[in-house]
Amino acid sequence: MEISHVPDDSCPKKFALPVDSEHKATEFRLFSFAAPHMRAFHLSWISFFACFVSTFAAPPLLPIIRDDLDLTATDIGNAGIAAVSGAVFARIAMGTACDLFGPRLASSALTLLTAPAVYCTSISNSPVSFLLVRFFTGFSLATFVSTQFWMSSLFSGRVVGTANGLAGGWGNLGGGATQLIMPLVFDLIHHIGATKFTAWRIAFFIPAFFQTLSAYGIFFLGQDLPDGNYSQLHKSGDKHKDNFSQVFYHAITNYRGWILALTYGYCFGVELTIDNIIAQYFYDRFNVNLHTAGIIAASFGLANLFSRPGGGMLSDFMANRFGMRGRLWTLWIVQTLGGVFCILLGKVGSLGVSVAVMLVFSVFVQAACGLTFGVVPFVSRRSLGIISGMTGGGGNVGAVLTQVIFFRGSRYSTETGITLMGIMILCCALLIALIHFPQWGGMFCGPSSKGTTEEDYYMSEWTSSEKEQGFHKASLKFSENSRSERGREIIRSAPTPTDRTPNMHV
Repeated sequence: MEISHVPDDSCPKKFALPVDSEHKATEFRLFSFAAPHMRAFHLSWISFFACFVSTFAAPPLLPIIRDDLDLTATDIGNAGIAAVSGAVFARIAMGTACDLFGPRLASSALTLLTAPAVYCTSISNSPVSFLLVRFFTGFSLATFVSTQFWMSSLFSGRVVGTANGLAGGWGNLGGGATQLIMPLVFDLIHHIGATKFTAWRIAFFIPAFFQTLSAYGIFFLGQDLPDGNYSQLHKSGDKHKDNFSQVFYHAITNYRGWILALTYGYCFGVELTIDNIIAQYFYDRFNVNLHTAGIIAASFGLANLFSRPGGGMLSDFMANRFGMRGRLWTLWIVQTLGGVFCILLGKVGSLGVSVAVMLVFSVFVQAACGLTFGVVPFVSRRSLGIISGMTGGGGNVGAVLTQVIFFRGSRYSTETGITLMGIMILCCALLIALIHFPQWGGMFCGPSSKGTTEEDYYMSEWTSSEKEQGFHKASLKFSENSRSERGREIIRSAPTPTDRTPNMHV
């Protein structure tokens, strides 16, 4: 991760939003486009939205593509797995790229590099070529990591859950929007005069072009940090490269990151799985037409308009009242309820009830995603990029494993697979109880009796020689600003160190 020297506050910069001592925004103004904070927010979610639309553009057209390419159930399952498996390691690599080069360059580069795969979908002519284009298109989902890293770099702990939830949720909205967009584009092209086997191919140019535009938008209009882009800060000497081995070490040895990666595998991973199977599930089980199946499937993804952002906002609200323990308890409750409704979705047998249960299920499973990334920014300051990548990659691992075990081939019916997936959600959610921060506590235990502070926790990632060179100062300011995770009542009774850097409202 990049290490930044503390800016000289004698001549504070002016920002449209109030900021803390790291120049991170302490307020979130949704309808503002002010640079750098809110502009980056809107650029990031739009780009992630475009990548989601591209990755899941195929499922709503599968009944047509299936007939054109003679795809078997196994071919369709393999292609669905390929679409999410490519991003497993790509997300971890994206976290590293964000640490080294900044989220602006990392995000725009990956979005642009994966756009050709979307264009090439239109010329796929066999099950193998269809699988390959879905595999390479799926790499673009790693932009989720840059989105969360970017928001965590621009917004303070008081609103970081909200920022992460909205950026991730509105990006994930693309998984639902594409269920509506692609059938409509297909119908339009088909009605103009193209055959149905030609119309689906032309339709893929729409998401490909949208993705290309979003890449250029991020590169030319975005900014990595409140104080500038990484390249500019490198030249000015305000940033120094961290030791990658140390960053990697502190990420992989922090067990909290591994638990969150696993639990995220069964909230976001479940969401990816549903995006791949739900349209075909309603089409085959309830004999609805392609357009109706697309509308039903879209309603699942479109819940991201408010569900994942709601999870992030709820995380911030509970942290304001009860600190980190409030975030963890709320995550467990919401994810557990998501598992319960997932089980019910596989059990009900009527169309109307299935749609109703699916909608409730979508709210809880997507809110759990937002709640997860209300916790992630506090796991590590030094290794934030890799921790974000591990967690995001865990979502894709969960999707791959779930589809391989429950939805590949004919071992299980789709409704049985959905029920078993719900049971897995319940089991994985139990692991949240093991997460404990010595300075704040966990679900069942309070803070460490040793009196560990935020400074102790985040400074433990630095050696004495690194501290002597001042590399730890950004983490020191972060630890001061993260005292809000103690909860309202604890903050009132806790003493403030004499060397605390005051918040800046400029």
